[in-house]
Amino acid sequence: MKACIATGTYHAAGETFVNRHIAELFGGNTCVLFNTAKGDNPLQKPNMSRRNRFEASPRKLWQTLRELPRYGTTSLPHGKARSRVEAFLRDQKPDLILAEFGPEAVALTPLARALDLPLFGYFRGYDASKLLRDPGKRRAYRKCMPHWHGVFAVSQFLLDNLAAHDIAHPRSAVIPSGVNTELFHPAEKRSASFLYVGRLIEKKAPDLVLRAFLDAATRVTDAHLTIVGDGTLSAPCQALVAARGMQDRVTFTGALPHSEVCTLMSRTAILLQHSVTARNGNTEGLPTSIQEAMASGMAVLSTRHAGIPEAVVEGENGLLVTEHDEAGFRDGIVALANAPETVARMGADGRRRAVAQFDNRTLLAALEARLTGWL
Repeated sequence: MKACIATGTYHAAGETFVNRHIAELFGGNTCVLFNTAKGDNPLQKPNMSRRNRFEASPRKLWQTLRELPRYGTTSLPHGKARSRVEAFLRDQKPDLILAEFGPEAVALTPLARALDLPLFGYFRGYDASKLLRDPGKRRAYRKCMPHWHGVFAVSQFLLDNLAAHDIAHPRSAVIPSGVNTELFHPAEKRSASFLYVGRLIEKKAPDLVLRAFLDAATRVTDAHLTIVGDGTLSAPCQALVAARGMQDRVTFTGALPHSEVCTLMSRTAILLQHSVTARNGNTEGLPTSIQEAMASGMAVLSTRHAGIPEAVVEGENGLLVTEHDEAGFRDGIVALANAPETVARMGADGRRRAVAQFDNRTLLAALEARLTGWL
């Protein structure tokens, strides 16, 4: 069995879930279709861009006008771009296309139909939240999805969100991104140690996390927070710490290689992740950082947001608060910092859940079984 993995950007080092499919699905028997090129081809896979270049031709105009009412979108390969992609797929001879993110599945729907290639869509977050505010995106999903062979999502929340907008497929399954539970594993933990991992952007509310931690740190003298990642809120967050004169309590590392994140998680006791719905409607699916933290034996303090409650069971492997509840988040930090035995118990429970529910080898096998079973 061979799969063509369709994604927006290749190669995107931070998209570990996509790269795992490219590298390992069906024993690595894959090729890649992408929209935007980024960097090299470290996975050494046959690849092709589906991006439309500027082309003024009657054929492209005719294809656009013909397919817009059928599929509800103009973001489809047309003209010479379509011919290149068709030639690539005929040469590679994949048995199916797995489109990572909804818009990629939409873009390839007419081409997959023309080549009689089974097409599957995989929803991961913004594509089943933020994009649903756009009537054109909803229309495109409704028109294209009936032509797909199946739909996957990383959380039930995303499937429910799609269904609430009358977008559903009879063959749908929840398969989280997963984590390498051999690579991410517990080590000796530092007491009252906290970790934030992720982009410093609105939907992850790093500024709220910092304010809550800095307030809590005045009550817990040995608490320390490490923040891994960068983003648009990086400078304001660093300024916030400096204004409070608490640079000794917070370490900003910037973005780190995956291996270094793994080491940090193994030695840190508690993950802080205050995910919220952004003003533009963007949400998480089920954050990979939470799955990695659970595998690393960390207790998790997070929010009742998107698919997070599908992984974090309150009082068992972590604590959850309502979105934007800064006081509740602060109190959770204080409570966990002062209860090392509870944190250890939650970390052990999280590790068990991660191995049982989020091990990427198990999930990869489940995905392969669904794909072949739905052909």
